[in-house]
Amino acid sequence: MDAIVYLAPICALLGLLFAGYSFLAVRKEGEGTEVMKKITAAIHHGAMVYLNRQYRAIALFVVVLAIVIAAILPNGVLTAACFVLGAVLSATAGYIGMFTATSANGRTTNAARRGIAEAFRVSFASGSVMGMSVVGLGLFGLSIAFIGLSSFLPGMDEYTIVNILAGFSLGASSIALFARVGGGIFTKAADVGADLVGKVEAGIPEDDPRNPAVIADNVGDNVGDIAGMGADLYESYVGSIIATMLLGASTAAVFFPNVSLMNVILFPVVIAALGIVASIIGSFFVRTNKAESSAIHMAFNKGLLVALALVVVATYFVTNAMLGEYGFGVFVATISGLVAGFLIGQITEYYTSFERKPTLEIAKSCQTGAATNIITGFAKGMESTVFPVIVISIAIWIAFTFSGLYGIAVAAVGMLATLGISLAVDAYGPVADNAGGIAEMSHQDPHVREITDTLDAVGNTTAAIGKGFAIGSAALTALALFSAYAFAISKGGETIVMDILHTPVFIGLLIGAMLPFLFSSMTMMAVGRAAYEIVVEVRRQFKEIKGLMEGKAEPDYESCIAISTHSALREMVAPGLLAIVAPIIVGLVLGKEALGGLLAGSLVSGFMLAITMANAGGAWDNAKKYIEQGHYGGKGSDAHKAGVTGDTVGDPFKDTSGPAINILLKLMSIVAVVFAPLFL
Repeated sequence: MDAIVYLAPICALLGLLFAGYSFLAVRKEGEGTEVMKKITAAIHHGAMVYLNRQYRAIALFVVVLAIVIAAILPNGVLTAACFVLGAVLSATAGYIGMFTATSANGRTTNAARRGIAEAFRVSFASGSVMGMSVVGLGLFGLSIAFIGLSSFLPGMDEYTIVNILAGFSLGASSIALFARVGGGIFTKAADVGADLVGKVEAGIPEDDPRNPAVIADNVGDNVGDIAGMGADLYESYVGSIIATMLLGASTAAVFFPNVSLMNVILFPVVIAALGIVASIIGSFFVRTNKAESSAIHMAFNKGLLVALALVVVATYFVTNAMLGEYGFGVFVATISGLVAGFLIGQITEYYTSFERKPTLEIAKSCQTGAATNIITGFAKGMESTVFPVIVISIAIWIAFTFSGLYGIAVAAVGMLATLGISLAVDAYGPVADNAGGIAEMSHQDPHVREITDTLDAVGNTTAAIGKGFAIGSAALTALALFSAYAFAISKGGETIVMDILHTPVFIGLLIGAMLPFLFSSMTMMAVGRAAYEIVVEVRRQFKEIKGLMEGKAEPDYESCIAISTHSALREMVAPGLLAIVAPIIVGLVLGKEALGGLLAGSLVSGFMLAITMANAGGAWDNAKKYIEQGHYGGKGSDAHKAGVTGDTVGDPFKDTSGPAINILLKLMSIVAVVFAPLFL
């Protein structure tokens, strides 16, 4: 076996060591006052209880599906083992990120008492733990599984080995879907319930300790935007690498005739390994002492650009060394993915930042009520699909022109190469948000809340950028997996032709285009049902607990956490089963070409719907925050009430249904790849 394969686990371990270093940096910070400790402990306890219960529920699903895989697929036992490994490592990354984030919330508040530089350092260190845990565990598990299969099955061809390894991606996808859907339902049920009763009906501030749903809301920020987002991007990360390995094993003889097959297969693994090192170096450039949002954005951009530049340079030399005369074409394809990811982030920032025209227009529309706010916000969300589609299309065209289908898959790897730092930037946001809530509930000096609000404002933008990045990477990863599926069901090495005029293929297209809408309906209704229960409970407590509104009695926080936990675990089952069962049924009933149509249809409609929902939700959120800064009457005005209503609609858009569509697309694609032998 080529010695270069050992670079991946070594770099992965470096990433995990940096995660450990960042965790120690968080733990060095003091926990603050007794009140801060109490609130932090309540959030930490609620988040870990939810995560433990969710993982127990998912474990049953993983065991059942592993048995099915082992029983019905060729090499089923090995595929099932990879499936379980991928699921376990994905869950582990989520657990580490969640544990760290809930420990960092109060510590960030305490650090803010000394200034913005200290608070920024703690919150970003927490995000770094999540980012490096995802890439470190993902690449380590993937590379060790590949090394193990290659070493102990020396007579097996490379394509079969990589096909078995696809089970690892299926495991990651399964955890991701339940983590994203369940976490999204939890966080938005609590958030919507807290806002509707607390801010709209009772007229009390956000994060007011009198609100019974406020702790559940803070718990939800962690389970949705830390564990959920981490699982989502973990899945994209390993999925893009495996899809590229599959396409490399399938097409190397035709498109890379003079290159070692192992070099073609291992190229994405090496790029991912070097991306971890680049992310570690870039993280040291994320520093600021200034208390302005622009300075924090500049610090993040500096770190990201350093990491991107290092990956570009490293990729140039690696492509030449590993792929010889074909290196330049693959280099261009990789860079097209890197640039596309960066541009989609900038486009998302434009459509969601309250310093930009689209969100300002939405805020202005609040002056005439909630209806015009929702109309304008939804229109801007739909408009925001234009440029991401153009960027992704150009990236796909460049990648395919220079390196065929393999190039498209490599573009997805390039986009995710610096995930270690880009996810750290995204995961910083919920920590800063919770820090502000703890500052409010523990009655800190107004200056502390100003610092946490500055961090949170940037966090809202980075979260929106992260969602745009996740959607773009999901589109490229799903396309790469779709290409891998086409080769998996091909005959004689030739890719089959899926003619859209062929009736089963067209039916598959229609069904596939419908599935993201059905999936979104299921997740939106789940949030609505769960939020209804929270609203009823909060109203009950305001009515029945004497002295609660006067601040003389404490609310029952645990009841709202219990409602959100139970609802999330109950409601995540149906959408999860839909994503797994739908492609299998279509493949068995209508055939392998129809399943190809389903994957294509879902990719096209799902990409548009995910962008619309994520950007509309982010813009509604920041339009509300813009009004809260004193514009159009400020807090308590009619415009503010309209803004809160729009934000309430946008919450499940941007934090539940929109992001979960990413996983729907990738999960259906990897299910098709893994179960392809059943459809032949």
